[in-house]
Amino acid sequence: MAELNVEIGTLKLKNPVMTASGTFGYGYEFSDFIDLNKLGGFIVKGTTLNPREGNPYPRMAEVPMGMLNAVGLQNKGIKYFSENIYPKVKDFDTNVIVNVSGSTIEDYVETACKCSLLDNINAIELNISCPNVKEGGMAFGTSPASAAKVVKAVRAAYKKTLIVKLSPNVTDITEIAKAVEGEGADSVSLINTLLGMAVNAEKRTPILSTVTGGMSGAAVKPIALRMVWQVFNSVKIPVIGLGGIMNAIDAVEFLLCGASAVQIGTANFIDPSITIKIIDGINDYLERQGCSSVKEIIGSLKA
Repeated sequence: MAELNVEIGTLKLKNPVMTASGTFGYGYEFSDFIDLNKLGGFIVKGTTLNPREGNPYPRMAEVPMGMLNAVGLQNKGIKYFSENIYPKVKDFDTNVIVNVSGSTIEDYVETACKCSLLDNINAIELNISCPNVKEGGMAFGTSPASAAKVVKAVRAAYKKTLIVKLSPNVTDITEIAKAVEGEGADSVSLINTLLGMAVNAEKRTPILSTVTGGMSGAAVKPIALRMVWQVFNSVKIPVIGLGGIMNAIDAVEFLLCGASAVQIGTANFIDPSITIKIIDGINDYLERQGCSSVKEIIGSLKA
């Protein structure tokens, strides 16, 4: 076995494979399929300060080589998570990370503070793709200034590992990455879903109730790889790569492009044991390449 352990700031992962928020529930639901303790970590579904009902149905649609979702961050809030979910996940021998979402900077800060009180939650992933209700609905992560503002506020209140999840729906993702790095982010994860839509031609209507939604799946991988490569070459903090990873070689490609770790998303819906297969596949690749550690290939793309 090659050495698979990596570090994301002060967060130590036994291997570089995690799960993406919104595709893995609260983690424990997958216990019948895999040993969660074998993962580098798992990221629970988007969690907000107060409960959210989410968007009306239909809010998911299959598209070629991917899917669209407009679930709308449906969850029962951080209080429910702390009292009902945390006791179920706190004793797993892996990193449990909360994806924190919000509509205002104050929401983000308060939710992050409540996460910090949970001893076995050693990191949060800040979802800055959310609309800022105080600024006309534009997502926090679509401009360097607004991204920096929310990260600065959370960083001042939250002392554990802070991962910031970046939106690809921007002109230059490197500017956003540099802005959040400058305000104290320990790591960035990318990419979040791409904005897309699907149409029912016979009915002449959009398929999603919200018209547009977030696209994920195999089709987005080339865009995600490009953005991970660009960000890796623009910041000094660790990059976590995600977007269209369906197998071990997909994951290896992200590592070669500079990702220190990866997240598996849509593939979990197709094969709930895919994460373990990817961990094993990365090890097989390293052995074929004569590498003793996964760190030897991170950012080693010959470009």
